Amino acid sequence: MLNKKLHLVSLGCNKNLIDSEVMLGRLKEYEISDDASISDVIIVNTCGFINSAKEESINTILNLHNIRKENSILVVSGCLSERYREELQRELPEVDIFTGVGDYQQIDKLIDKREGATFSSQVYLSDENSGRVVTGSLTHAYIKISEGCNQNCSFCAIPTFKGRLHSRTVQSIVKEVKALVAKGYYEFTFISQDSSSFGRDLGLRDGLIDMIEAVEEIEGVKVAKILYLYPSTTSLKLIDTIAKSKVFQTYYDMPIQHIDDEVLKIMKRGFGEKKTIELLERMKSKDNPFIRTSIIVGHPGESDRAFNRLCEFVKEFSFDRVNIFEYSNEEGTLAYSMQPIPQGTIEERVNILGKIVKSTTIDSLKRIIGKTVDAILEGVSDEHEYLLSARPTLWAKDIDGDILINDTSNLPIKFGSLYRVKVTDIAGDRLLGTLLQIKF
Repeated sequence: MLNKKLHLVSLGCNKNLIDSEVMLGRLKEYEISDDASISDVIIVNTCGFINSAKEESINTILNLHNIRKENSILVVSGCLSERYREELQRELPEVDIFTGVGDYQQIDKLIDKREGATFSSQVYLSDENSGRVVTGSLTHAYIKISEGCNQNCSFCAIPTFKGRLHSRTVQSIVKEVKALVAKGYYEFTFISQDSSSFGRDLGLRDGLIDMIEAVEEIEGVKVAKILYLYPSTTSLKLIDTIAKSKVFQTYYDMPIQHIDDEVLKIMKRGFGEKKTIELLERMKSKDNPFIRTSIIVGHPGESDRAFNRLCEFVKEFSFDRVNIFEYSNEEGTLAYSMQPIPQGTIEERVNILGKIVKSTTIDSLKRIIGKTVDAILEGVSDEHEYLLSARPTLWAKDIDGDILINDTSNLPIKFGSLYRVKVTDIAGDRLLGTLLQIKF
């Protein structure tokens, strides 16, 4: 078995990545290969969130099948497989093993038995005993704090295949973080479908605050962030707790999806414009905050007036980062049977809002020109081999960008280390900076 090779493709979000890492941990006897054509086992951990993600998953499966070697095993797991289990088994005879979102921890057994399809009734939630192999960094790790979601958003199918909220205990999270700190990790990003609801299924009133306070006590944790706050479960107390923390960055990732009262009501978001703005303004009042959000354009019922209000608000508030999603009509959702907005109109609106967001993002970048920030030196940049990439500790890994380092001040170069960086200029949409000091 030692000479057998494994090729794994993890699609979709970083929550999916953690499940992929659990599978890698269960398959340590395989050599990981970047070349699917010579691999004995090929795993595609799929995403089934929106139409574009589904298409990417299907295309990836078929492309890998076309280049796989004879007698290799093609495994399809994850959200798409769970959501469309019968349809995919019928339409994709190329796949040897199907499994969904409940069996990551027994992937080795499924491969050994070469069972055609296994779908557990329970969604798998990784914990401190998962044995996952953290990928992508030797200093940063994602920590999944819960699975599932208790919200009833009109556009989202996630609860139909991920189920209701299922939280880990604070003690379980602390044990996992401590184990990773012992291996040299010092930066952690805590994620779930609805992080601000963490612990409510366990009877915790302020579960996320409890977790923040527990993680702060772990020696060796230097940088932490929380992704995916939900407006109606985010309290002013939580916003204040994050801002006061010496470990958690003043980083607020709260997908508002819209700002118009009428659209928010149709979306069944639980909060209207007034309360949403109250939360955002509280975040903005903190010292050196970073605010990211996500917005859906073209949801059924979004009038021209509502869209114009959205554009006005995004321009006025000037978020640091905004993800824009075209509305995707998903089976099993409340919005699926609503009167759709013409696709051409949706695309036009996305283009209009995209230009606004491009401008507000540049404004956010310009605000830190001339400032000195803590940043993690991550490696050689994707811009040029003579430029290095440093990510401010205030920015989330992989999604918020980096600073291009064009002057190292002759300091020792240690990837994964923390530096003081002077932000000197902007070129297009990329910041430039100089290393001033190595901190550790």
